[in-house]
Amino acid sequence: MNTYRSLRAIQSALQADDITCLSLTQSYLQRIHDQKDLNAFLEVYETEALASAQIVDDKLKAGTAGCLAGMVIGIKDNICYNGHRLSAASKILDGFESMFSATVVERLLAEDAIIIGRLNCDEFAMGSTNENSAYGSVLNPVNTKHVAGGSSGGSAAAVAADLCLASLGSDTGGSIRQPASFCGVMGYKPTYGRVSRWGLIAYASSFDQIGPFTHNAEDAALLMEVMAGSDEYDSTCSEKAVPKYSQKLNNNKSYTIGYIKETLESPALDAEIKSHILDKIEQLNASGHKVIALDFPYLHYVVPTYYVLTTAEASSNLARYDGVHFGYRSSDAQDIPSTYANSRTEGFGEEVQRRIMLGTFVLSAGYYDAYYTKAQKVRRLLLDKTQAIFENCDFILSPTSPHTALEIGKTYDDPTQLYLEDIFTVHANIVGIPAVSLPTGTHSNGLPFGIQLMAPAFKDDELLAVSNQIMNM
Repeated sequence: MNTYRSLRAIQSALQADDITCLSLTQSYLQRIHDQKDLNAFLEVYETEALASAQIVDDKLKAGTAGCLAGMVIGIKDNICYNGHRLSAASKILDGFESMFSATVVERLLAEDAIIIGRLNCDEFAMGSTNENSAYGSVLNPVNTKHVAGGSSGGSAAAVAADLCLASLGSDTGGSIRQPASFCGVMGYKPTYGRVSRWGLIAYASSFDQIGPFTHNAEDAALLMEVMAGSDEYDSTCSEKAVPKYSQKLNNNKSYTIGYIKETLESPALDAEIKSHILDKIEQLNASGHKVIALDFPYLHYVVPTYYVLTTAEASSNLARYDGVHFGYRSSDAQDIPSTYANSRTEGFGEEVQRRIMLGTFVLSAGYYDAYYTKAQKVRRLLLDKTQAIFENCDFILSPTSPHTALEIGKTYDDPTQLYLEDIFTVHANIVGIPAVSLPTGTHSNGLPFGIQLMAPAFKDDELLAVSNQIMNM
Protein backbone atom coordinates (compact mmCIF):
# COMPACT_ATOMS: atom_id res chain seq x y z
CA MET A 1 0.00 0.00 0.00
CA ASN A 2 1.08 3.58 -0.66
CA THR A 3 2.59 5.65 2.15
CA TYR A 4 0.38 8.63 2.91
CA ARG A 5 1.73 11.84 4.41
CA SER A 6 -1.52 13.84 4.78
CA LEU A 7 -5.11 13.28 5.79
CA ARG A 8 -6.17 15.01 2.58
CA ALA A 9 -4.41 12.32 0.51
CA ILE A 10 -5.92 9.54 2.63
CA GLN A 11 -9.43 10.93 2.36
CA SER A 12 -9.05 11.35 -1.40
CA ALA A 13 -7.99 7.69 -1.66
CA LEU A 14 -10.94 6.65 0.52
CA GLN A 15 -13.34 8.59 -1.66
CA ALA A 16 -11.89 6.99 -4.79
CA ASP A 17 -12.25 3.52 -3.20
CA ASP A 18 -8.50 2.96 -3.59
CA ILE A 19 -8.29 2.05 0.09
CA THR A 20 -10.49 1.48 3.10
CA CYS A 21 -9.83 2.51 6.69
CA LEU A 22 -9.50 -1.17 7.45
CA SER A 23 -6.81 -1.79 4.82
CA LEU A 24 -5.06 1.43 5.82
CA THR A 25 -4.98 0.40 9.48
CA GLN A 26 -3.72 -3.05 8.53
CA SER A 27 -0.84 -1.47 6.62
CA TYR A 28 0.12 0.66 9.63
CA LEU A 29 -0.02 -2.40 11.89
CA GLN A 30 2.27 -4.26 9.52
CA ARG A 31 4.78 -1.40 9.51
CA ILE A 32 4.69 -1.26 13.31
CA HIS A 33 5.49 -4.98 13.37
CA ASP A 34 8.24 -4.62 10.77
CA GLN A 35 9.87 -1.74 12.69
CA LYS A 36 9.26 -2.92 16.23
CA ASP A 37 12.98 -2.51 16.95
CA LEU A 38 12.44 1.26 16.99
CA ASN A 39 10.63 0.69 20.31
CA ALA A 40 8.25 3.55 19.50
CA PHE A 41 5.11 1.76 20.72
CA LEU A 42 4.70 0.39 24.23
CA GLU A 43 1.36 -1.16 23.31
CA VAL A 44 -0.49 -1.60 20.03
CA TYR A 45 -4.30 -1.76 20.07
CA GLU A 46 -4.47 -4.10 17.09
CA THR A 47 -7.88 -5.72 17.57
CA GLU A 48 -9.49 -2.51 18.73
CA ALA A 49 -7.97 -0.39 15.94
CA LEU A 50 -9.21 -2.82 13.27
CA ALA A 51 -12.69 -2.80 14.78
CA SER A 52 -12.68 1.01 14.88
CA ALA A 53 -11.51 1.14 11.26
CA GLN A 54 -14.45 -1.01 10.18
CA ILE A 55 -16.86 1.25 12.04
CA VAL A 56 -15.39 4.32 10.32
CA ASP A 57 -15.69 2.59 6.94
CA ASP A 58 -19.38 2.00 7.65
CA LYS A 59 -19.81 5.65 8.63
CA LEU A 60 -18.11 6.77 5.42
CA LYS A 61 -20.57 4.70 3.38
CA ALA A 62 -23.45 6.21 5.32
CA GLY A 63 -22.09 9.74 4.99
CA THR A 64 -21.89 10.26 8.75
CA ALA A 65 -18.12 10.12 9.33
CA GLY A 66 -16.31 12.81 11.28
CA CYS A 67 -13.66 15.18 9.93
CA LEU A 68 -10.78 12.91 11.10
CA ALA A 69 -12.04 9.79 9.32
CA GLY A 70 -8.98 8.01 7.97
CA MET A 71 -6.54 9.48 10.49
CA VAL A 72 -4.64 6.74 12.32
CA ILE A 73 -3.03 8.26 15.38
CA GLY A 74 -0.86 7.21 18.32
CA ILE A 75 -0.94 8.77 21.79
CA LYS A 76 1.90 9.37 24.19
CA ASP A 77 1.99 7.10 27.23
CA ASN A 78 1.04 9.91 29.61
CA ILE A 79 -2.40 10.58 28.07
CA CYS A 80 -5.34 8.69 29.60
CA TYR A 81 -7.52 6.39 27.49
CA ASN A 82 -10.40 4.71 29.28
CA GLY A 83 -9.91 0.99 29.81
CA HIS A 84 -6.31 1.07 28.58
CA ARG A 85 -3.03 0.78 30.43
CA LEU A 86 -1.05 3.91 31.17
CA SER A 87 2.43 4.11 32.67
CA ALA A 88 4.17 7.39 31.77
CA ALA A 89 6.99 4.96 30.86
CA SER A 90 7.56 4.38 34.57
CA LYS A 91 7.77 1.24 36.64
CA ILE A 92 5.85 2.97 39.42
CA LEU A 93 2.65 2.84 37.32
CA ASP A 94 3.12 -0.80 36.39
CA GLY A 95 -0.26 -2.41 35.75
CA PHE A 96 -2.27 0.81 36.04
CA GLU A 97 -5.35 1.06 33.82
CA SER A 98 -7.06 4.38 33.20
CA MET A 99 -10.67 4.75 34.31
CA PHE A 100 -11.43 7.68 32.01
CA SER A 101 -10.25 9.25 28.77
CA ALA A 102 -8.43 12.55 28.41
CA THR A 103 -10.51 15.31 26.85
CA VAL A 104 -8.28 15.30 23.77
CA VAL A 105 -8.84 11.56 23.31
CA GLU A 106 -12.60 11.95 23.57
CA ARG A 107 -12.56 14.74 21.00
CA LEU A 108 -10.41 12.75 18.57
CA LEU A 109 -12.66 9.72 18.84
CA ALA A 110 -15.76 11.87 18.35
CA GLU A 111 -14.38 12.87 14.94
CA ASP A 112 -13.56 9.25 14.03
CA ALA A 113 -9.81 9.20 14.50
CA ILE A 114 -8.45 5.66 14.91
CA ILE A 115 -6.15 5.30 17.93
CA ILE A 116 -3.60 2.59 17.15
CA GLY A 117 -1.53 2.46 20.35
CA ARG A 118 0.38 4.19 23.12
CA LEU A 119 3.84 5.56 22.51
CA ASN A 120 7.08 5.38 24.45
CA CYS A 121 8.47 8.46 26.18
CA ASP A 122 10.91 9.57 28.84
CA GLU A 123 9.66 8.62 32.29
CA PHE A 124 7.05 11.14 33.43
CA ALA A 125 8.06 13.26 30.41
CA MET A 126 11.44 14.06 32.01
CA GLY A 127 14.24 13.91 29.49
CA SER A 128 15.65 15.04 26.16
CA THR A 129 16.63 11.70 24.59
CA ASN A 130 13.91 9.14 25.44
CA GLU A 131 16.60 7.10 27.16
CA ASN A 132 14.91 7.61 30.56
CA SER A 133 12.02 5.28 29.74
CA ALA A 134 11.66 2.24 31.98
CA TYR A 135 10.95 0.31 28.77
CA GLY A 136 14.07 1.15 26.79
CA SER A 137 15.18 3.85 24.39
CA VAL A 138 13.34 4.85 21.24
CA LEU A 139 15.57 4.69 18.15
CA ASN A 140 15.62 7.46 15.58
CA PRO A 141 14.13 6.04 12.35
CA VAL A 142 16.44 8.20 10.23
CA ASN A 143 19.51 6.63 11.86
CA THR A 144 18.95 4.05 14.56
CA LYS A 145 22.30 4.76 16.20
CA HIS A 146 20.83 8.07 17.35
CA VAL A 147 18.12 9.04 19.82
CA ALA A 148 14.66 10.14 18.75
CA GLY A 149 14.67 13.04 21.23
CA GLY A 150 12.56 13.53 24.29
CA SER A 151 10.41 13.35 26.06
CA SER A 152 7.93 12.54 23.26
CA GLY A 153 10.44 10.43 21.32
CA GLY A 154 8.04 7.62 20.54
CA SER A 155 5.47 10.07 19.17
CA ALA A 156 8.01 11.71 16.86
CA ALA A 157 9.57 8.44 15.70
CA ALA A 158 6.20 6.86 14.95
CA VAL A 159 5.20 9.67 12.59
CA ALA A 160 8.65 9.88 10.98
CA ALA A 161 8.65 6.12 10.34
CA ASP A 162 5.07 6.16 8.98
CA LEU A 163 3.80 3.91 11.76
CA CYS A 164 0.79 6.24 12.04
CA LEU A 165 -0.24 9.41 10.23
CA ALA A 166 -0.07 11.64 13.31
CA SER A 167 0.54 11.39 17.03
CA LEU A 168 0.02 13.28 20.25
CA GLY A 169 2.79 14.30 22.60
CA SER A 170 3.13 16.64 25.54
CA ASP A 171 5.46 19.63 25.77
CA THR A 172 6.69 20.95 29.12
CA GLY A 173 9.91 22.56 27.90
CA GLY A 174 10.39 21.35 24.33
CA SER A 175 9.25 17.74 24.51
CA ILE A 176 7.28 18.00 21.26
CA ARG A 177 9.53 20.38 19.33
CA GLN A 178 12.94 18.86 20.06
CA PRO A 179 12.07 15.27 19.02
CA ALA A 180 10.24 16.68 16.00
CA SER A 181 13.49 18.41 15.02
CA PHE A 182 15.54 15.25 15.59
CA CYS A 183 13.17 13.05 13.54
CA GLY A 184 12.29 15.45 10.73
CA VAL A 185 8.58 16.05 11.36
CA MET A 186 6.43 18.99 12.41
CA GLY A 187 5.83 19.35 16.16
CA TYR A 188 3.36 21.89 17.52
CA LYS A 189 3.07 23.22 21.09
CA PRO A 190 -0.14 25.23 21.54
CA THR A 191 -0.65 28.30 23.69
CA TYR A 192 -0.89 27.31 27.35
CA GLY A 193 -4.58 26.80 28.11
CA ARG A 194 -5.59 26.35 24.48
CA VAL A 195 -5.85 22.55 24.78
CA SER A 196 -7.25 20.82 27.86
CA ARG A 197 -4.79 19.03 30.15
CA TRP A 198 -7.55 16.86 31.64
CA GLY A 199 -6.25 13.31 31.45
CA LEU A 200 -2.60 14.25 30.96
CA ILE A 201 -0.33 12.91 33.70
CA ALA A 202 1.17 16.04 35.17
CA TYR A 203 4.87 16.84 35.21
CA ALA A 204 4.72 20.61 35.74
CA SER A 205 1.14 21.83 35.63
CA SER A 206 1.80 25.46 34.68
CA PHE A 207 4.00 24.39 31.75
CA ASP A 208 2.48 21.20 30.27
CA GLN A 209 0.58 21.26 26.97
CA ILE A 210 -0.64 18.50 24.65
CA GLY A 211 0.11 18.96 20.96
CA PRO A 212 0.36 17.10 17.65
CA PHE A 213 3.14 15.63 15.50
CA THR A 214 2.33 15.66 11.79
CA HIS A 215 3.98 15.84 8.37
CA ASN A 216 2.32 19.15 7.47
CA ALA A 217 0.62 22.25 8.84
CA GLU A 218 -2.78 21.31 7.44
CA ASP A 219 -3.08 18.17 9.58
CA ALA A 220 -1.74 20.01 12.64
CA ALA A 221 -4.32 22.75 12.14
CA LEU A 222 -7.16 20.26 11.82
CA LEU A 223 -6.08 18.39 14.96
CA MET A 224 -5.83 21.67 16.85
CA GLU A 225 -9.29 22.63 15.65
CA VAL A 226 -10.69 19.38 17.05
CA MET A 227 -8.75 19.33 20.34
CA ALA A 228 -8.75 23.00 21.39
CA GLY A 229 -11.43 24.74 23.39
CA SER A 230 -12.77 25.16 26.89
CA ASP A 231 -13.20 22.18 29.19
CA GLU A 232 -15.15 22.08 32.42
CA TYR A 233 -12.63 19.59 33.83
CA ASP A 234 -9.62 21.90 33.36
CA SER A 235 -9.88 25.30 35.04
CA THR A 236 -6.70 26.49 33.28
CA CYS A 237 -8.26 25.88 29.86
CA SER A 238 -9.23 29.10 28.08
CA GLU A 239 -12.83 30.03 27.29
CA LYS A 240 -11.71 31.86 24.14
CA ALA A 241 -13.47 30.75 20.95
CA VAL A 242 -11.48 28.35 18.77
CA PRO A 243 -10.79 29.70 15.26
CA LYS A 244 -11.19 27.50 12.20
CA TYR A 245 -7.44 26.88 12.02
CA SER A 246 -7.66 24.65 8.96
CA GLN A 247 -9.53 27.33 7.01
CA LYS A 248 -7.06 30.10 7.85
CA LEU A 249 -3.89 28.43 6.58
CA ASN A 250 -3.66 29.98 3.13
CA ASN A 251 -3.67 33.66 4.01
CA ASN A 252 -0.38 34.44 2.16
CA LYS A 253 0.18 37.46 4.43
CA SER A 254 3.58 39.02 4.84
CA TYR A 255 4.79 39.13 8.41
CA THR A 256 7.50 40.73 10.48
CA ILE A 257 9.64 37.97 11.93
CA GLY A 258 12.27 38.61 14.57
CA TYR A 259 15.25 36.41 15.29
CA ILE A 260 17.03 36.51 18.63
CA LYS A 261 20.67 37.33 17.96
CA GLU A 262 21.81 35.56 21.09
CA THR A 263 20.51 32.21 19.80
CA LEU A 264 22.63 32.42 16.66
CA GLU A 265 25.63 33.58 18.67
CA SER A 266 25.37 30.71 21.15
CA PRO A 267 28.62 28.67 21.23
CA ALA A 268 26.50 25.51 21.53
CA LEU A 269 24.89 26.05 18.11
CA ASP A 270 26.06 23.76 15.30
CA ALA A 271 27.67 25.73 12.44
CA GLU A 272 25.54 24.10 9.74
CA ILE A 273 22.32 24.82 11.60
CA LYS A 274 23.38 28.43 12.02
CA SER A 275 24.12 28.68 8.30
CA HIS A 276 20.72 27.16 7.51
CA ILE A 277 18.95 29.70 9.74
CA LEU A 278 20.75 32.57 8.02
CA ASP A 279 19.78 31.17 4.61
CA LYS A 280 16.18 30.83 5.78
CA ILE A 281 16.22 34.46 6.91
CA GLU A 282 17.30 35.52 3.41
CA GLN A 283 14.62 33.32 1.88
CA LEU A 284 11.95 34.84 4.10
CA ASN A 285 13.04 38.36 3.17
CA ALA A 286 13.00 37.45 -0.51
CA SER A 287 9.48 36.04 -0.23
CA GLY A 288 8.04 39.30 1.10
CA HIS A 289 8.41 38.91 4.85
CA LYS A 290 10.48 41.33 6.91
CA VAL A 291 13.05 39.75 9.21
CA ILE A 292 14.59 41.84 11.97
CA ALA A 293 17.25 41.16 14.63
CA LEU A 294 16.19 41.13 18.27
CA ASP A 295 18.06 41.51 21.53
CA PHE A 296 17.12 39.08 24.30
CA PRO A 297 19.69 39.44 27.08
CA TYR A 298 18.05 36.81 29.27
CA LEU A 299 18.82 33.67 27.24
CA HIS A 300 21.17 32.31 29.89
CA TYR A 301 18.45 32.60 32.55
CA VAL A 302 15.74 30.58 30.82
CA VAL A 303 17.10 27.09 31.55
CA PRO A 304 17.78 27.64 35.29
CA THR A 305 14.41 29.38 35.69
CA TYR A 306 12.67 26.52 33.93
CA TYR A 307 14.30 23.78 36.00
CA VAL A 308 13.72 25.49 39.34
CA LEU A 309 10.02 25.93 38.62
CA THR A 310 9.29 22.65 36.86
CA THR A 311 11.09 20.48 39.40
CA ALA A 312 9.22 22.27 42.19
CA GLU A 313 5.93 21.44 40.51
CA ALA A 314 7.09 17.88 39.80
CA SER A 315 7.95 17.37 43.46
CA SER A 316 4.36 18.20 44.33
CA ASN A 317 2.68 16.39 41.42
CA LEU A 318 4.59 13.14 41.87
CA ALA A 319 3.99 12.93 45.61
CA ARG A 320 0.82 10.90 44.88
CA TYR A 321 2.88 7.94 43.59
CA ASP A 322 3.59 6.41 46.96
CA GLY A 323 3.11 2.64 46.68
CA VAL A 324 -0.18 2.85 48.58
CA HIS A 325 -2.99 3.98 46.31
CA PHE A 326 -2.10 2.36 42.98
CA GLY A 327 0.81 1.19 40.87
CA TYR A 328 4.07 -0.32 42.04
CA ARG A 329 4.62 -1.38 45.67
CA SER A 330 7.96 -2.68 46.88
CA SER A 331 8.10 -6.30 48.00
CA ASP A 332 10.33 -5.09 50.84
CA ALA A 333 7.62 -2.86 52.31
CA GLN A 334 7.30 -3.65 56.03
CA ASP A 335 5.54 -0.58 57.42
CA ILE A 336 4.41 2.86 56.26
CA PRO A 337 7.89 4.48 56.10
CA SER A 338 9.44 1.54 54.25
CA THR A 339 6.45 1.31 51.89
CA TYR A 340 6.93 4.92 50.82
CA ALA A 341 10.72 4.90 50.74
CA ASN A 342 11.24 1.55 49.00
CA SER A 343 8.36 1.86 46.54
CA ARG A 344 9.45 5.30 45.35
CA THR A 345 13.14 4.38 45.28
CA GLU A 346 12.52 1.24 43.24
CA GLY A 347 9.63 2.61 41.17
CA PHE A 348 11.11 5.90 40.00
CA GLY A 349 14.07 6.07 37.64
CA GLU A 350 17.24 8.02 38.37
CA GLU A 351 16.30 11.16 36.44
CA VAL A 352 12.85 11.39 38.01
CA GLN A 353 14.38 10.97 41.46
CA ARG A 354 16.89 13.71 40.66
CA ARG A 355 14.16 16.15 39.69
CA ILE A 356 11.96 15.31 42.66
CA MET A 357 14.88 15.95 45.03
CA LEU A 358 15.80 19.18 43.27
CA GLY A 359 12.19 20.37 43.42
CA THR A 360 11.85 19.44 47.08
CA PHE A 361 15.06 21.35 47.81
CA VAL A 362 13.96 24.58 46.09
CA LEU A 363 10.62 24.44 47.93
CA SER A 364 12.18 23.81 51.35
CA ALA A 365 11.80 26.42 54.07
CA GLY A 366 15.41 27.56 54.00
CA TYR A 367 15.68 27.95 50.22
CA TYR A 368 12.16 28.79 49.00
CA ASP A 369 12.79 32.54 48.61
CA ALA A 370 16.32 32.10 47.30
CA TYR A 371 15.25 29.81 44.44
CA TYR A 372 11.53 29.34 43.86
CA THR A 373 10.42 32.91 44.58
CA LYS A 374 13.31 34.34 42.59
CA ALA A 375 12.53 32.06 39.64
CA GLN A 376 8.91 33.23 39.65
CA LYS A 377 10.13 36.83 39.47
CA VAL A 378 12.40 35.97 36.54
CA ARG A 379 9.46 34.24 34.84
CA ARG A 380 7.52 37.50 35.03
CA LEU A 381 10.52 39.42 33.68
CA LEU A 382 10.76 37.01 30.74
CA LEU A 383 7.04 37.39 30.02
CA ASP A 384 7.27 41.19 30.04
CA LYS A 385 10.29 41.15 27.72
CA THR A 386 8.59 38.71 25.36
CA GLN A 387 5.44 40.81 25.18
CA ALA A 388 7.59 43.87 24.42
CA ILE A 389 9.26 41.98 21.57
CA PHE A 390 5.88 41.14 20.04
CA GLU A 391 5.03 44.83 19.85
CA ASN A 392 7.57 45.01 17.01
CA CYS A 393 7.18 41.63 15.30
CA ASP A 394 4.65 38.90 14.66
CA PHE A 395 6.87 35.88 15.32
CA ILE A 396 10.20 34.95 16.88
CA LEU A 397 12.52 32.67 14.87
CA SER A 398 15.27 30.52 16.33
CA PRO A 399 16.85 27.07 16.03
CA THR A 400 14.81 24.34 17.68
CA SER A 401 17.85 22.50 19.04
CA PRO A 402 21.57 23.41 19.07
CA HIS A 403 22.39 20.29 17.05
CA THR A 404 21.04 17.15 15.43
CA ALA A 405 20.11 13.96 17.29
CA LEU A 406 22.63 12.71 19.83
CA GLU A 407 24.13 9.24 19.66
CA ILE A 408 22.42 6.65 21.84
CA GLY A 409 24.29 5.92 25.04
CA LYS A 410 26.28 9.15 25.15
CA THR A 411 27.36 9.78 28.74
CA TYR A 412 28.03 12.98 30.65
CA ASP A 413 30.18 13.62 33.71
CA ASP A 414 27.46 16.01 34.86
CA PRO A 415 23.95 14.68 34.06
CA THR A 416 22.54 18.21 34.23
CA GLN A 417 24.47 19.02 31.04
CA LEU A 418 21.53 17.51 29.17
CA TYR A 419 19.32 20.25 30.62
CA LEU A 420 21.03 22.70 28.24
CA GLU A 421 19.39 20.80 25.36
CA ASP A 422 16.33 22.92 26.14
CA ILE A 423 18.02 26.31 25.77
CA PHE A 424 15.93 27.39 22.76
CA THR A 425 12.65 25.67 23.61
CA VAL A 426 11.87 26.38 27.28
CA HIS A 427 11.24 30.07 26.59
CA ALA A 428 7.81 29.32 25.07
CA ASN A 429 6.69 27.22 28.04
CA ILE A 430 7.89 29.69 30.65
CA VAL A 431 5.76 32.48 29.13
CA GLY A 432 2.91 30.30 27.84
CA ILE A 433 3.09 31.12 24.13
CA PRO A 434 2.62 28.79 21.13
CA ALA A 435 5.67 27.40 19.36
CA VAL A 436 6.39 25.03 16.50
CA SER A 437 9.33 23.12 15.07
CA LEU A 438 9.34 22.90 11.27
CA PRO A 439 11.45 20.27 9.46
CA THR A 440 13.38 22.49 7.07
CA GLY A 441 16.96 21.18 7.14
CA THR A 442 19.16 18.13 6.68
CA HIS A 443 22.67 18.13 8.12
CA SER A 444 25.73 16.79 6.29
CA ASN A 445 25.63 13.89 8.77
CA GLY A 446 22.33 12.87 7.17
CA LEU A 447 20.15 13.77 10.16
CA PRO A 448 17.25 16.23 9.98
CA PHE A 449 16.82 19.36 12.06
CA GLY A 450 14.16 22.01 12.45
CA ILE A 451 13.65 25.71 12.93
CA GLN A 452 11.44 27.07 15.69
CA LEU A 453 8.82 29.82 15.46
CA MET A 454 7.04 31.35 18.45
CA ALA A 455 3.97 33.61 18.39
CA PRO A 456 2.02 35.71 20.90
CA ALA A 457 -0.42 33.86 23.14
CA PHE A 458 -3.55 32.64 21.33
CA LYS A 459 -2.15 33.55 17.91
CA ASP A 460 -2.06 29.84 17.08
CA ASP A 461 -3.97 30.49 13.86
CA GLU A 462 -1.29 32.90 12.60
CA LEU A 463 1.51 30.57 13.68
CA LEU A 464 -0.03 27.65 11.80
CA ALA A 465 -0.55 29.85 8.74
CA VAL A 466 3.05 31.06 8.58
CA SER A 467 4.21 27.48 9.24
CA ASN A 468 2.23 26.40 6.18
CA GLN A 469 3.89 29.13 4.13
CA ILE A 470 7.40 28.16 5.22
CA MET A 471 6.86 24.44 4.67
CA ASN A 472 5.62 25.13 1.15
CA MET A 473 8.47 27.47 0.18
